[in-house]
Amino acid sequence: MKLSEVLETRGFIHQISTEKLSTIVDGKKRTIYHGIDPTADSAHAGNMAVWVLLKHLASDGHKIIFLVGGGTGMIGDPKPDSERELKSQTQVEKNVTKIKTQAEIFFGDNIIEFVNNYEWLGKLTLIEFLRDIGKHYTVNELIKKEAIATRLASDNGLSYTEFAYPLLQGYDFLELYKTKGCTVQVGGSDQWGNIISGVELVRRKEQAEAFAITVPLIVDKGTGKKFGKSEGNAVWLDPAKTSPYQFYQFWLNVSDESVVDYLKLFTFLSLEEIEVIEKEWSANPGERQAQKSLALAVTTLVHGEDQAQISSKISGLLFGDILLEDLSEEEAGVLVDNAPTFNVKIGENIVDVLVKTELAKSKREAKMFIENKAISISGSNIINLDTKLNETYFAQKLAILVRGKKQKVVLKLS
Repeated sequence: MKLSEVLETRGFIHQISTEKLSTIVDGKKRTIYHGIDPTADSAHAGNMAVWVLLKHLASDGHKIIFLVGGGTGMIGDPKPDSERELKSQTQVEKNVTKIKTQAEIFFGDNIIEFVNNYEWLGKLTLIEFLRDIGKHYTVNELIKKEAIATRLASDNGLSYTEFAYPLLQGYDFLELYKTKGCTVQVGGSDQWGNIISGVELVRRKEQAEAFAITVPLIVDKGTGKKFGKSEGNAVWLDPAKTSPYQFYQFWLNVSDESVVDYLKLFTFLSLEEIEVIEKEWSANPGERQAQKSLALAVTTLVHGEDQAQISSKISGLLFGDILLEDLSEEEAGVLVDNAPTFNVKIGENIVDVLVKTELAKSKREAKMFIENKAISISGSNIINLDTKLNETYFAQKLAILVRGKKQKVVLKLS
């Protein structure tokens, strides 16, 4: 199967600037770039589809340039609803460093060249930019761009600072064409207008052919929510912002409607392997094997195999058949850091503990749960209202208190 066919089958392609994708990726090996502005100090799950696409392209022999926008990040791509907060150069530089480090880990053995557009944008003079670049754009073209048109129609208006952003991104493409021989830019579907501005600038200034590829907006079909920080549900690649366990849980909890799509987009499992997983999962969706395969593969890709296995094991403890005795000291620490945890003492009555942990709203409700055989500690069913905590329930000073099938907390001996 040709690369173009693989990419289309996996669902990576939304728009291209030529009739056939094969024209861009199946012939001679090209230099391809993707840019990300350091508006935050971490990339997030919404960035990952493009990053995985770049790994596919790199593995096929194309040269990849990863641009971190130290220059454009000081301006900001126009948002459709409000003006971006301008960040200081110091903050932008810190964000550039962090995102570059994340990308280096993500791409691993793939040969990727990193560039920072502040290197050339920071040297531009206003007169030079307006004469050499600005004259190739018309206001008529710019105000048709979706984000710009939306802002112009709103009460917020649009500053000239953000209005000029497409020119800066177009200049990036021109610079990389002239200095690196770059002929393709890849980005998210929301970047189509900006990418095309670069394609057109290369054509007008250099009488050369350049290409654009965009990845579709990733939306969970089950919830209708898109990936990314703008929705308030950001899942960060930085483990300090989203722990590997929380990251694993995000992928484990994706909807049935989207899980197969995500296996194709976010993992390097072969299409044949994904087909096998899909068949097994369809036969028994309650086991959520497709989600487990997705969570393990993506967490391994971002955080490494060790963290992925630990996250899988902790998840198995809280939602499966793994026992506390099976956890290592490190894994127990991960459990305490990520699960609802309450300090308790030997001798406390189970009724009081249920209320303390908020698994019951009152002692009366706690007694009702016990009488209905809905309570267990570390696998032992509790049927006596006078039950007190004792050491037999604990391993590594931890126990799992369960109400029903899904309500679980960790008890920690203080």
